[in-house]
Amino acid sequence: MAIETPLSTAARPSPQQATATRRTIWQRIRLIEPYLYLLPAFLAVGIWVYWPLIQTVELSFYRWNLLPTRPKVPVGFENYLQVLALPEMGIALRNTVLYALGLLPFSVGLPLALALITAGIGGPLRGVYRAVIFAPVLMAPVVVAVVWRWILHPTQGLVYTAIQQPLGLPTVNWFRDSVLSLPVIVAITGWGLLGFSFLIFSAGLANIPKEYTEAARIDGATQWQITRYVMLPLLTPTISFMVIMTVLLGAQWVFPLVNVLTQGGPQDATTNLYYILWQFGFRSFNVGWSSAAAVLFFAGFGIIAFIAVRLIDRFSIYDS
Repeated sequence: MAIETPLSTAARPSPQQATATRRTIWQRIRLIEPYLYLLPAFLAVGIWVYWPLIQTVELSFYRWNLLPTRPKVPVGFENYLQVLALPEMGIALRNTVLYALGLLPFSVGLPLALALITAGIGGPLRGVYRAVIFAPVLMAPVVVAVVWRWILHPTQGLVYTAIQQPLGLPTVNWFRDSVLSLPVIVAITGWGLLGFSFLIFSAGLANIPKEYTEAARIDGATQWQITRYVMLPLLTPTISFMVIMTVLLGAQWVFPLVNVLTQGGPQDATTNLYYILWQFGFRSFNVGWSSAAAVLFFAGFGIIAFIAVRLIDRFSIYDS
């Protein structure tokens, strides 16, 4: 029979100490429990967003053509200097600004007006007109490009046979005209964007408490005064959100149409920053230039996003 010595008895924890230790362990587990639920999301973002970003920054300092058999040649900041010196970069930057400005009426102006006009419509008709307006968003961009290429065909398209030919108007090559091609791309992209923006503004209007509008009507305010002094101020966060989305993603939204319909032409009239980046990487196979351009675009759009978020926080009006 083992004989317990005073030393072994003192080293054994008491039941109260064991309970306290287990309680401490469970308290620590509960502290990190929320982060365990977020861990899969963090891993996904790290693998699919930040790791490619780190690799892009690394590749921007090398000359490489994506072939595994060819070595990566370190060139320092040479890729950045060469990309910034390209004349087509200035054209792409100008067109990116034009795309953003051209899409603003389709992403902010028209959908906001439609949402305000149709705010009072209820019943089954409400779902019907929302579905009709939202339908273009569900179409794949490549399919949209093919359909519009047929509609605007210079000699066999629907616009020519239904309008130009009966009226005796001359043929127009919409996607090969250096003046018309960019506005046409903007109009087609805006047509597809209108439904998405309309739903965003409709949701913003639905979140405005009805007590405000009802109180304004009791005080004798007209519908225009309610819209001007109640609805629009409370919609400023939604309006700011759509403006930022258009500025940051406008050139990305038009990319599928540019790639399918114009390939950046004629004479770079429809190119933009995203398309020129794609050309560097997947047409010229110059991954160094493509990565350097991507890093520059990321930094530039990041600064714009930071400034825009600060402006939203300063000028937006919230229901508090």
